[in-house]
Amino acid sequence: MQEILKRGIKVAVAGIPKTIDNDIPVIDKSFGFDTAVEEAQRAINAAHVEAESVENGVGVVKLMGRYSGFIAMYATLASRDVDCCLIPESPFYLEGEGGLFEYIGKRLKENGHMVIVVAEGAGQELVAESIREMGKQDASGNRLLLDVGLWLSEKIKDHFTRKMVINLKYIDPTYMIRAIPSNASDNVYCTLLAHSAVHGAMAGYTGFTVGPVNGRHAYIPFYRVTETQNKVVITDRMWARLLSSTNQPSFLTSKDHASTPLLEDTHDVHGEVIEEAVCGNNSQ
Repeated sequence: MQEILKRGIKVAVAGIPKTIDNDIPVIDKSFGFDTAVEEAQRAINAAHVEAESVENGVGVVKLMGRYSGFIAMYATLASRDVDCCLIPESPFYLEGEGGLFEYIGKRLKENGHMVIVVAEGAGQELVAESIREMGKQDASGNRLLLDVGLWLSEKIKDHFTRKMVINLKYIDPTYMIRAIPSNASDNVYCTLLAHSAVHGAMAGYTGFTVGPVNGRHAYIPFYRVTETQNKVVITDRMWARLLSSTNQPSFLTSKDHASTPLLEDTHDVHGEVIEEAVCGNNSQ
């Protein structure tokens, strides 16, 4: 874009917020997110059927979410068959009082089966510490994630086979979810994004992305959507709703509580960004 401006070429650069992880800040949601959540429910349902059909059945489903756990959180809330959801924003631990193993044992005694949803970026520190591999990058320069789903499945089997017979099924629907056509909601949303991008370009704007902010489509400078990532706020009401739905523990220690931002602080920052974006839209 800088080179275009330098040469004085009449070209507009507009971005479309397309990522199923929903990790773009400022906007309400990104294109592809609704479709991903809808398809993720099919994998969760399959895991639930498998777990429910055997004694001490455990279904583990790994969903997308390198740094943001929105797909895992919303798919869990939508399915209502999940007993535990693990996301990158919320640390967890396996052993000891209040740990994941203790919770799994409790749920198996109560229900005879359980379903665990884990986002791909969850527990990476635990996995890296376990297999002593950390810091590698992929071809795009992103941190190379270790397979937390496979690692967690093996850890659960190793822990519980000494105490009881469990039947664990691991499902990784990543490429099934990525490859499906968008649903009706995302189709309509994509059309609105295209319209907004064209209108912005025709109005003479460049270096912007489009997207809904508090339900109103706005033009947002690139730097505002690249300086941070949108993440699940684990002190927010939506995560509290998930904890209530699954009955899982928060897994937060006193150290985690001290480093977690307050709900009011988070909303103040987000509110400031939204107000600026909407005012920019109104000035058109």
